[in-house]
Amino acid sequence: MNKKFRFQWGAFLMFLLYGGLFFLLLSRFVFIQYTGTAEGQVLSTKAEHKYSREQVLQASRGKIVDRNGEIIAQDTLSYKMIAVISPNASNNSGIQRHVSDPANTAKVLAKYIDMTEQEITSLLEKSIKSEKYQVEFGKAGRDISNKVMEEIKSNKLPGIIFIEDLKRLYPNGQFASHLIGFALKEEKEDGTAEPVGKMGLEYIYDEELTGTPGKVEFKSDTKGFLLPNAEKMVTEAKNGLDIYLTLDKTIQNFLEEAMNTAQEKYNPERITAVVADPKTGEILAMSQRPSFEPNTREGLSTNWLNEVTEQTIEPGSTFKIFTLAAAIEEGVWAPNATYKSGSYKIFDRTIRDHNVVGWGNITYLEGFQRSSNVSMAYLLNQIGEETFNEYIKLFGFGQKTGIDLPSEATGIIANAGPVERITTTYGQGTTVTPIQMVQGMTAIANEGKMMQPFIIDKIVNPNTNDVVENHKEAEKKSPISAETAQQVKEILASTVTSEKGTAQKFKLNGYTSAGKTGTAQISKPGGGYYWGRNDFLYSFLGMAPVEDPQLIVYVMVHRPNLEMTETGSDTTSEIFNAVTERSLKYLNIEPENLELAKSIEMPNVVGEDLMASQSKLEAQGLKTVVIGQSDKVEEQYPAAKTSAISNSIVFLKGQGDIQLPDFKGWSKRNIMIYKSLSKLPIEIVGEGFVNEQSLTGGSIVTADTPIVVKLATPAEVTNNKGNLDESQTDLPQD
Repeated sequence: MNKKFRFQWGAFLMFLLYGGLFFLLLSRFVFIQYTGTAEGQVLSTKAEHKYSREQVLQASRGKIVDRNGEIIAQDTLSYKMIAVISPNASNNSGIQRHVSDPANTAKVLAKYIDMTEQEITSLLEKSIKSEKYQVEFGKAGRDISNKVMEEIKSNKLPGIIFIEDLKRLYPNGQFASHLIGFALKEEKEDGTAEPVGKMGLEYIYDEELTGTPGKVEFKSDTKGFLLPNAEKMVTEAKNGLDIYLTLDKTIQNFLEEAMNTAQEKYNPERITAVVADPKTGEILAMSQRPSFEPNTREGLSTNWLNEVTEQTIEPGSTFKIFTLAAAIEEGVWAPNATYKSGSYKIFDRTIRDHNVVGWGNITYLEGFQRSSNVSMAYLLNQIGEETFNEYIKLFGFGQKTGIDLPSEATGIIANAGPVERITTTYGQGTTVTPIQMVQGMTAIANEGKMMQPFIIDKIVNPNTNDVVENHKEAEKKSPISAETAQQVKEILASTVTSEKGTAQKFKLNGYTSAGKTGTAQISKPGGGYYWGRNDFLYSFLGMAPVEDPQLIVYVMVHRPNLEMTETGSDTTSEIFNAVTERSLKYLNIEPENLELAKSIEMPNVVGEDLMASQSKLEAQGLKTVVIGQSDKVEEQYPAAKTSAISNSIVFLKGQGDIQLPDFKGWSKRNIMIYKSLSKLPIEIVGEGFVNEQSLTGGSIVTADTPIVVKLATPAEVTNNKGNLDESQTDLPQD
């Protein structure tokens, strides 16, 4: 018997339901496979985001170095402290890896970082309550030294970890601080921090000094472990540009030490000083007081100005140098002619000499030596007011020098009326910057050639070693002839040597010097001038040695506290003499028979036979140091067409074996030159002059031979041995 077919609605509905779901899933699967998207999101991107990790590679801020590559500012290793506060960090671990006792942790950390115990506790408890994984301590938890890190670690605080970081370091401390400035870390929106220049060169060249961070990109699992066969993609960090200055670290240290001594002894309101090379315009040293410690900013006041370029002063009698130069160039200087000193009447004003009564009828030469204001008034009549004003402009006053520093002041030349024009001749009423005075003096010291001052030697990309900027010496229009410059120089020398000269205290041991003293009134903020022996600006603008000036030194001391037996020249001469004598010795300018020394223009011997070149140079009165024993000259120092003093050293680089010289008595500067030319791995220890060397003179060395030279100052040698032996004072020239 046939069974009757019965339609099963329930089974049919189940088939439709599950069949439909299957069809939908299949359609979705096909759609995702084909389009690669789901819910509007690209799945490959979502997966990439989930499994990709990124690690930042820090870039170092560019270095600031002196002319010899000595570090002035650089990044150094430091540490950032982090507190891990999530209990999850300790899961599946036999060691506690998170902060569980905020109070005890805060009690310990408060001993090491700049936060109170209460502040640390509050930060930790608040972060724990917010269920954060970890927390940082802001500024207080950054720039931690290795020593402090180790001390904190010794307390074995659970959850406290350290990450390597970079910190800006100024290893020389109080060193041209207003010029170099400082950089501080600033926190960004993402919580990271990077150094930003706040003052000085660090601020001016912040963009150039700032590097570009790199990164490492890789794929990992959800726990952060690198996935098998996953590739790393590395974008290298680019360090900031390095800035090479014309400063010489050794000469700068001489200046800093001398200024510290004067500051302690006389407690003046301010001191400003500059050392320059008159032949090139390079600034070798620059500083001011009050100053500050850039690592801690201790001593930093409201004055952030670099006073050498941004502050104007009334220069006083040092300005008479340029009045004298104008008179000689115009042919109206008659040194043996006489005039009545003491006072000079113009309309209702009386110009007086600094001793009020004068010295009777004296010659113009004696008037200059005695720093007579009245002699300047008579000279102005002979030069002519308009002509004198033109010379002031030619010497660069009333305009920027163009030094490679921003915000340079111009000063104001007071020439509104006859009285102002007279007072300008002796530096009162008119304002100038110290750098303008130095620039003008280069014309006197450099045979009439006025050199533009500069302080940036070059800017180098350390990632490629390419020179991005190269600053070179620049000669300006000569305000005077070489003959006039020589005559001015001789008259300035007489202010030191004459018994009538005001600069007798600036006589150096073993070297000749020339210059002009200045005593200027200081204007009050509300008008008028301060008055009194402790209320003047005392200054000296000088050069040495007179025969062939290698240095210009300008020193200004504002309102020192003088004893009754002391004069303003005591304050400035102590700085000038100490810096100039030590610097000339460091530069290997030999004192003996200096008056017989003559200037020699260096010939070009590159490409010539090494031995023949050595004989040729020695025949001209130069000493030679040969690097390599054969073939032709590849390099020479000093370069061709530069000036050298007879009996000074010339370095010649050839080929072949290098025979090590006896370095004893060499200055650090000469060692640096030799190291640069020879490419030998010479390690230099200390400051001053070579006292010891690891290999004896005459040893044959190669690029792989380790060489150590130890330097000591004359004072250190004297303390160690009682007396300097003859060989240590017989220093080579350069």
